[in-house]
Amino acid sequence: MTWLETSTENCTVQRTLDLIGEKWSLLVLRDAMNGVRRFDDFRRHVGLSEAVLADRLRKLVAAGILETVPYREPGRRARHEYRLTGKGWDLWPVMIALKQWGDRYTADPEGPPLEVRHRDCGEQVGTVVVCAGEHGGPLVPREAYTRPGASAHTMT
Repeated sequence: MTWLETSTENCTVQRTLDLIGEKWSLLVLRDAMNGVRRFDDFRRHVGLSEAVLADRLRKLVAAGILETVPYREPGRRARHEYRLTGKGWDLWPVMIALKQWGDRYTADPEGPPLEVRHRDCGEQVGTVVVCAGEHGGPLVPREAYTRPGASAHTMT
């Protein structure tokens, strides 16, 4: 079965984009990964309407990417913070890859506005595709190929 013979009806890339592929969802995740937890802080920092933010947060919670944790400031009603789950943190390499691409192709002439650095040594963090085999190492696209997986279906 070739790529063009393979159905995309159950494509995991498409399913992932259905969950997080919308611009505002990715920006909410970016902020959550940088410590933002409260609704008003997301709204102010990301710059979107309350309705859109509430919708994106609801979807990310329903998908198990964020979870709500109750909190109460003295003299105020109980509210919820939004925290990344393990499933949400598993998207960190994706966000680093997007940032890395953006730093290379869309940054201001002076360079990127933010850097992500390794806590121990201070060097920049980056993503790379590696072979998962015993003698694995970094790969370039021509060193990999795509083949049908266990749930592949042919086009009808």
